[in-house]
Amino acid sequence: MDQVGVSDFTERRLARLAGGADAHLAAAPYGHLFPTAYLNPVPSPDGAMIAWVSDRDGRPRAWVAPLPPDGGPIVEPDAPLPTDGDVQALTWSPDGTWLACQTALYGGERTRVQLVSPDGMQTRELAPGAAAVTLGAWSHGGRQLGITVFPEGAGDGQACLVDLRDGTSTVLAAGPAAKVCAVSGDGRRAVVRLGRRGERRLELVDLRSGRRTELLPGGATVADARFGVTGRQLYVHSDAGRERPALLAVTLRGSSGVSTVYPIAERPDDDLDLVALDPGGARAALVWNVDGRSEVELLDLRSGMLEPVVPVPGDVVTGLAFSRDGHALLAADEGPTVPPHLSRIGLDTYADATPLLPAVANVDDALVAPTLHEFRAEDGLLLSGWLFRPSGVLGPLPTLLWLHGGPEAQERPTFQPLFQALLAEGVAVFAPNVRGSGGYGRSFASADDHDRRFVAITDVRAAVGFLVSAGLADPGRVGVSGRSYGGYLALVSLAWFPELFGVGVDICGISDFATFYACTEPWIAEAATTKYGHPHTDAALLRELSPIHRIDRITAPLLVVHGTHDTNVPLVEATQVVDALRERGASPGFLLFPDEGHEVRGTENKMVFVREVVRWVTAHLNEVGEQTA
Repeated sequence: MDQVGVSDFTERRLARLAGGADAHLAAAPYGHLFPTAYLNPVPSPDGAMIAWVSDRDGRPRAWVAPLPPDGGPIVEPDAPLPTDGDVQALTWSPDGTWLACQTALYGGERTRVQLVSPDGMQTRELAPGAAAVTLGAWSHGGRQLGITVFPEGAGDGQACLVDLRDGTSTVLAAGPAAKVCAVSGDGRRAVVRLGRRGERRLELVDLRSGRRTELLPGGATVADARFGVTGRQLYVHSDAGRERPALLAVTLRGSSGVSTVYPIAERPDDDLDLVALDPGGARAALVWNVDGRSEVELLDLRSGMLEPVVPVPGDVVTGLAFSRDGHALLAADEGPTVPPHLSRIGLDTYADATPLLPAVANVDDALVAPTLHEFRAEDGLLLSGWLFRPSGVLGPLPTLLWLHGGPEAQERPTFQPLFQALLAEGVAVFAPNVRGSGGYGRSFASADDHDRRFVAITDVRAAVGFLVSAGLADPGRVGVSGRSYGGYLALVSLAWFPELFGVGVDICGISDFATFYACTEPWIAEAATTKYGHPHTDAALLRELSPIHRIDRITAPLLVVHGTHDTNVPLVEATQVVDALRERGASPGFLLFPDEGHEVRGTENKMVFVREVVRWVTAHLNEVGEQTA
């Protein structure tokens, strides 16, 4: 089939827009929706520098600058560190010699681990011959770095410790989603994570004997650990054997035994999202997920006392670290009206958080915050979703459902340029958390596994029913969209419930589980079987759940969006949908980004994406147009 690149697609679209009724969209002022995003603040071991990730030059890169000791704003450098590809994560070596960066060309799945000196003068890649490499934990002195190596064609990753002096590596464990989580200060023990989705486990490894001991019984969706200062205790962040992720203290016995396990921070109705440990070992900063919004607390690890921390400007905290002197927290946060930025939270006095990056906060009074609504699934299960409506407008509106990915992810009140652009055109957005979403406990997250997915799909129909019965949505002008798993859910909803939707947008969604398993990266396929089913033993189930086999039922105009370098949900998942619809005489839109992977990360591409999705949705919800799919 003919693949339409973003440049060709956009040139033709702009030419049509210039002379049409929607000509204003060609020059839509969406630039204000794409300020520089600042993420992942990481102070250097001596506290004098700070590293972070931002897209100031158009794509996510690593940046380093001095960290003012008085808590003042950071002066940004002229250029980022020299890395190949988009930066996804970064961490300092304990001696401050290197920044380890996990990168990916075009934001794809074939990640690399690159070491870069803070001045950018030296670079080094680890395991360059592997299909993919992911970042783990440093050893205490910085001589070794934990990485996971995925050999070409292999489903299991090899969690290794690489000696940076001579390049030798020691394999600690191998399996799905393997990772080196922590190395003890004396270098005698390490903690590794292994397991498929929903079945993650932590193992304590004796680095001298190779003996491995399971830390906690039962699989988990969240599994991470860090050693305390003395090395005799582990702090484990996990939901193994419990409904909600919590912080557990694990006392160690001898070189590889576990003596006691007890919770030190847990809530019955909230997930523990993030944990940051004080360099001095006395405190932990905890980020709780409370109905999608973040709450930060400070835990005294000696007394067990908890105290609240002053809120940050954004609703959701995405990253957190202590300053090296322990007097402040450095946070990455964002909200529906607050772009991703870095804040400093002083711990000595209860004062407002101050901006680190950007130095002056971005404020746009035209942006709209959502309201959280609860509704019932068709079987009575309580669900919820975030409703964005144009300011000052009453009555039923054209409404687009947005379905998040994962499915274990969660729709939260974050900064969403697409939503705000749709609101400016009079289209409301409802972003539900259907069963299978994270943030509501393990039972809810696993409620769509395997054959339970049939009921989960009906949650989309229940969301439409709620919006219409509540007088919020015009029943004749409802659309459905989503990204990744949400793209799959949008496709299957269009095929199963065609009478409900007037338009659809599929962004890198699975259309056929058989081709997904055959073409995705083997380590992604290996980890996914617990969630979707096995491609061989569950082939009949997966076929019934695949929307490609009901493609003839899709009648709503469909826009398909994909990245050429997506090897998570490979490009074939998009092209076979477009081909099948065209064979039936339909005219689906197809927006292909030749320089993107599973997510659209380039700023210019994001602008094109928002403009084209808004154009597609408004053309079919705000106007009476031809049916193109």
